[in-house]
Amino acid sequence: MNPYSKMPPVVKNLLIINILVYMAKALLPIGSTLTEWGALSLGTPWFHTYQYITYMFLHANLEHLFFNMFALWMFGRTLEYELGSQRFLIYYIACGVGAALVQYGVAWLAGELPLYLVGASGAVMGLLLAFGVMHPNATIMLLIPPIPMKAKWFVIIYAVIELFLGWRGVGQVAHFAHVGGMLWGWALLYYWKKRGEIYY
Repeated sequence: MNPYSKMPPVVKNLLIINILVYMAKALLPIGSTLTEWGALSLGTPWFHTYQYITYMFLHANLEHLFFNMFALWMFGRTLEYELGSQRFLIYYIACGVGAALVQYGVAWLAGELPLYLVGASGAVMGLLLAFGVMHPNATIMLLIPPIPMKAKWFVIIYAVIELFLGWRGVGQVAHFAHVGGMLWGWALLYYWKKRGEIYY
């Protein structure tokens, strides 16, 4: 059996935790409390340092959860096998924290505090970046529109779109958090490569 066909432990547990937290938020009376205490509330009296971690496990709606978990499943399995479970988890968390720091910096400079963040998007964008760096010529089949594209071009195009949307301030999406997750991911991969700890 191909070991890559099995679900590695960190990806599996991240999927389970995210889904359970969403179900608890949606179905239990403590749902609003989970959001109040777990969302990253920068520039407010409710901010706590641990929210840099907990915000990654909260999602605004089912669509938000689905697309993040689909990307985690799609790219995370290969990356966890290649990086190892411990390094993969460090990478995932670092990208999520880095994404929040970048979004906070942009919001602070723009005078747009307070800032509320939820979702694993920043961490997931770090996974997308890592897949594109480590497998640049792998083919990714887009969902909408359904066309094949090399991973390296997909990452570059996606990053440019996110920068443009963030600059234009489109919607309620934290576009600079997406870019931040990619930037921190690239920096961490580069650091590990220079130390000879990973190869690509």
